[in-house]
Amino acid sequence: MQESMQAVEITEFGPPEVLRLVQRPRPEPGAGEVLIRVAASGVNRPDVIQRKGHYPAPPGASDLPGLEVAGVIEGGDAQAMEEAGLQVGDRVCALVAGGGYAQWCVAPALQCLPVPEGLSDVEAASLPETFFTVWSNVFDRGRLQPGERLLVHGGSSGIGVTAIQLARARGATVIVTAGSDEKCAACLALGAHHAINYRSQDFVAEVQRITEGRGVDVVLDMVAGDYVAREIGCLAEDGRIVIIAVQGGTRAQIDAGAVLRRRLVITGSTLRPRPVAFKAAIAAALRQQVWPLLAEGRIRPVVHSTFPAAQAAEAHALMESNRHVGKIVLTWST
Repeated sequence: MQESMQAVEITEFGPPEVLRLVQRPRPEPGAGEVLIRVAASGVNRPDVIQRKGHYPAPPGASDLPGLEVAGVIEGGDAQAMEEAGLQVGDRVCALVAGGGYAQWCVAPALQCLPVPEGLSDVEAASLPETFFTVWSNVFDRGRLQPGERLLVHGGSSGIGVTAIQLARARGATVIVTAGSDEKCAACLALGAHHAINYRSQDFVAEVQRITEGRGVDVVLDMVAGDYVAREIGCLAEDGRIVIIAVQGGTRAQIDAGAVLRRRLVITGSTLRPRPVAFKAAIAAALRQQVWPLLAEGRIRPVVHSTFPAAQAAEAHALMESNRHVGKIVLTWST
C-alpha cells in the first residue's frame, strides 16, 4: 500500500485559487476507524467557509477540507468493522470531520454506510453530509411528521434537494424557496409541492396563501439573520424553526410575544463537532429508514457536476456562484 497520497490543501485562507493539489502522507486509522481508498469526495458549503478561514476543523480532525467520501475499505480496526457490519473490500460512503479531499481518508466505522445498490461512487459521495444533516435537523430536532408542512430555504442546494425528497417520501407537504424560476422548476420536478422565487415573491405571503393561512409546521433555515423574524410569520401554532447555517448573519430581531402565544420553537445545530456516538445513531437510522428508499429508487442523489480533484478550485467557484442544483463532487484517479 502506497505511503503517500494526493490531497487538496488549503494553502492559505482566501478565494478558491488557494486550493492546491499536494502530496501528503497516507493517514493511519486509529481505534474505531477504517481506512478508505477514496474514489469521490463531496463538496459542501462548510468546505467553502473553512477555505475562507471561518470554520476551523474540530480538535483532532484533519486540516484538509472534505466532510464526505465514497470508496473502498482497505483496512482498519477489525473489531470496530465487525461491530459496524463492515469488512475490508466493502464499498462505503462515510461522513468525516475533515480530510475528505484526499485519495485516502480515515473515518469512524460507525459513520460509514454501504453504498446503496445501483449507485456509483460519485452518487454515493453526494449522500452523507446532506442526509445526516437533514435527518438530524428535520426529523430528529424538527420532529416533522407525516401530514405536516415543511418550508425549505435554498431548495436547489444539496441540503434542499435532499430535504425535498426525504420529507415527501415520509408524507409531508414540501414548500421551497429558490432564487430563480428555473431553480423553482427543478425543485418541483424533484417532488416539492410548491416553489417560491424569493427574488420576485414575498415568501411569507406566499406561504400563507399556499397554506390558506394555517402556516407551516417546520422551517429548515440555512439563512438566519432577518429571515428568522419572517419565518415566525410563516409558522403554524406549535411550529418549529431549525437553523443549520447563518448565510444571512448571526443576529435577528424577533417578536418574542408571538413565540410565547403560539408556542413556537427556534432551535439549531451544527453537525461537524458532534461526537461519533451522536453521528453513529444518525447513521443507524439512515441505514434502516432511508437507505432502502435509495435502493428502491424512491429517492435519488442529485449530482449537478463532477470535477477531477485537481480542479477543486473550479468546484468551489461553482458552489459560490450558486448556479448549481444539487451536489458537486470531486473524483480521484487510482
